[in-house]
Amino acid sequence: MTATAPSSDHATLLELYSDPDTCPTDRLEPLPLVEEPAFVSWQQDIPRSYLGLPPEEVDQRIRAARAALGERLVVLGHHYQRDEVIQYADFTGDSFKLAQHAADQQGIDFVLFCGVHFMAESADILTPPEVSVVLPNMAAGCSMADMADPGDVYAAWDEMTAALDPATRIIPITYMNSAASLKGFVGKREGIVCTSSNAPKTFEYAFERGEKVLFFPDQHLGRNTGSEMGIPLDEMITWDWRLPLGGNTREQLERARVILWKGHCSTHQRFSVEQIEQARAEHPGVNVIVHPECSWEVVQAADASGSTERIIKAVNAAPAGSTWGVGTEINLVKRLNDENPDKSVFCLDPVVCPCSTMYRIHPAYLAWTLEGLVQGHVVNRVRVDDETREWSLVALERMLALP
Repeated sequence: MTATAPSSDHATLLELYSDPDTCPTDRLEPLPLVEEPAFVSWQQDIPRSYLGLPPEEVDQRIRAARAALGERLVVLGHHYQRDEVIQYADFTGDSFKLAQHAADQQGIDFVLFCGVHFMAESADILTPPEVSVVLPNMAAGCSMADMADPGDVYAAWDEMTAALDPATRIIPITYMNSAASLKGFVGKREGIVCTSSNAPKTFEYAFERGEKVLFFPDQHLGRNTGSEMGIPLDEMITWDWRLPLGGNTREQLERARVILWKGHCSTHQRFSVEQIEQARAEHPGVNVIVHPECSWEVVQAADASGSTERIIKAVNAAPAGSTWGVGTEINLVKRLNDENPDKSVFCLDPVVCPCSTMYRIHPAYLAWTLEGLVQGHVVNRVRVDDETREWSLVALERMLALP
């Protein structure tokens, strides 16, 4: 049989939904996999029999497979997952908290990580080698992590160190939202991994050991952290890996205390100062809290900023009758509103736009991977090589040792 070329409509959809800035849906309701518009850009080797399964049957099959696997399995669900996925999670949390939960489990054989690829890598690093870490959909990457291609980071490091005085020490910091190879890279160079909640402490660690920080992949978290620590904006430069010296002069590089990789979160870049102003006009007395992956201008205009865990705690602890405008992923905001009926919680962005890569974890992929495990077949195992694991652990342990 001769293969036929994809139709022009298929090619157009594939190009559209491969763009992380494209909203994968305009509604938050369960659909069969084949009816998801963005499925065209997701992992395609899932058996065809799963494509048209109605949500009710998918749910029954997931629950049956979970029951069959019993205590051999732990399911982890990131805060940004859709409700029809998070309902199966044994633990929910941010990326590092979930990896720690995986590491804390005794006697398990499998971790099903309902998140994105770098999160599954972190779980693999922190769990024993005999534990299989499974990502339901291998197309569930992270656009921010992808903006820091390891080869580009290595080349940038060589370029900036060659341009500076040999006595100048640069300490690299990588956000958890990065490839395992980059965690290993910083581990080898006295660097450290950070989360959105402990980034200031990692900056303190770095400046105790060097004169400059190279922070990647998210420029906004780095800039907001530096600003919080009193570093002027003109002492923080952005490194565009596509340009010589990252688009900077040698003098700018020498003066800079913080070198920010030109990366961002496609979800959090959607939030704007104008949205905050509109929220204040429409909801007098509103409390505005945003994630530090938002731009510096947005963080400055908000009442508070913090990690997903801090946002959750702030809203849950708030007095009844309070109103919250939240600048983070829509599934988390919707869940906060549902879990706090005595408060008004809304997303600052009026457009329904889930994280496009996290949204790729569809229940049908859970059914496929779980039923494979029941049958003795591990689908979509995520593995980190031994050397990368060793040096990534060094960087992670430095973070864990912070006061």
